Amino acid sequence: MSPLRSDLEIVAGWVSSGDRVLDLGCGDGRLLRHLFDRRQATGYGLEIDPAGITQSIANGINVIESDIDEGLSDFDDNAFDQVILTQTLQAVQRPDQLLWEMLRVGRTGIVTFPNFAYYRLRWHLAVKGRMPMSHALSYAWYETPNIHFCTIHDFEALCEQLSIHIIERRVLSHDYKRPLMARWVPNLFGEVALYRICRA
Repeated sequence: MSPLRSDLEIVAGWVSSGDRVLDLGCGDGRLLRHLFDRRQATGYGLEIDPAGITQSIANGINVIESDIDEGLSDFDDNAFDQVILTQTLQAVQRPDQLLWEMLRVGRTGIVTFPNFAYYRLRWHLAVKGRMPMSHALSYAWYETPNIHFCTIHDFEALCEQLSIHIIERRVLSHDYKRPLMARWVPNLFGEVALYRICRA
């Protein structure tokens, strides 16, 4: 199996040894496999795409076919140490409800998403007058699964509204490096945002 992307390496670094993990939209199960092997984590992946389910099973992942838009009612309160949602927040029907559910079933949550306020996206829309595309937002407007674009400021305002505490934030470029300018103006110069959150 090929190495993890740099953003997923950061996510993996937020998981402690032996944690119980739920990965929402786990795709091919690559992240969970890494956590099982390197962190002795246990847990499940939820996935709706048949190809992702097949790949997860091939990677030895306990995967449940499930639509996360329908909630996490199959899981008890505090059933997991970590609930992970990578690059999927913008594709769910009600991000606010999903965040609340994540922190109901998990002690902490890890969320990553593309930042729609990234300066190149702003420039593209302002100059070309067309819906922007980038490495982190690679779909054309008519085929995208993304339905709720948000910015770093939007996400942090939602966390405040929901009484969610932000434990840690990382902001990366499209190639998953840490741009210098993003340290001072993350909403403008960060293309991908990573958050570790918990109930306030």
